Amino acid sequence: MRLHSVRGMVTLALALLLAPLATDAQQPTKVFRLGLLYGSSPLPGTAEAFRQGLREFGYVEGQHFVIEQRWAERSEERLRELATELVQLPVDVLVAQGGLYTLRAAKDATRTIPIVMVGASDPVGQGFVASLAHPGGNITGTSSLQADVDGKRLELLKEVVPHASRIAVLVNPALATIQQRRVDNLVAASRLLGVELQVVEVRRADEFAGAFAAMRTAGAGALLVMTDPLVFDRHVGDMTALARQHQVPAIYPWRWFPEAGGLMSYAPNLPDMSRRAAYYVDRILQGTKPADLPVEQASKFEFVINLKTAQALGLTMPPHLLMVADEVLK
Repeated sequence: MRLHSVRGMVTLALALLLAPLATDAQQPTKVFRLGLLYGSSPLPGTAEAFRQGLREFGYVEGQHFVIEQRWAERSEERLRELATELVQLPVDVLVAQGGLYTLRAAKDATRTIPIVMVGASDPVGQGFVASLAHPGGNITGTSSLQADVDGKRLELLKEVVPHASRIAVLVNPALATIQQRRVDNLVAASRLLGVELQVVEVRRADEFAGAFAAMRTAGAGALLVMTDPLVFDRHVGDMTALARQHQVPAIYPWRWFPEAGGLMSYAPNLPDMSRRAAYYVDRILQGTKPADLPVEQASKFEFVINLKTAQALGLTMPPHLLMVADEVLK
């Protein structure tokens, strides 16, 4: 065999051996930094659901991404501080979970870093996105459809307390711009169900006792509680205890209310929305702009009943509701 032929074969063999090494050397070495901002301590299952979603897209924590997690225990001022802290690190994507206040803190902190919202109740009405189909700006993510879910809550409450002709609705007037659309929807739903709504306003926890007394005086047969992360969600135990004390059957916006002794809740599944947030993070890290990613509406909901509380209130839960409930607490 000629010498130049041998040299050619050696050169080819070396090229084949070194090709994978060259390819590996060209792999991106950036480890993405993801910021998770919560209005309160992370709810059970939400942070892990987000991580699970990232794993489903092939990301390995520590190898492809690290997470900077912050929560504010429902303090609006602290939320703003933590959002600024995450932006100054900086993070590559900021994930905001915890409703209006969390998302507003994130938006005020940056107009350039992509923000993925998790379960925003009305992102269009609140001015965070231009539309669900075309968000615009640096914000996209999932919406919890709270304004539309309220009608379903009212329907469930009417099934449990069929003779109630008046149902109270607990709202925080400080959130008037957000709540008005929801109250309007409830008024329309109440007409179809043949019930009268009594809107009861509460701004602070020390107004709860007077609010429940007013409901009973007005003859309200049941109660629907709106979402409010800075007042209602901070005093779950007080609110559910007053409902039991005044013998008011109530439906709440999140599962931790029946877990604390409330009658029942109907709500979007927060872990599922957290898992879906990983989809948005993946698309953004792949180069898609938030403005081009349509907002996704909640598709999974959970219905939780506290049977012990129902019995304490003297209620017989309709069997079909017990069958369709995602969880019955005994």
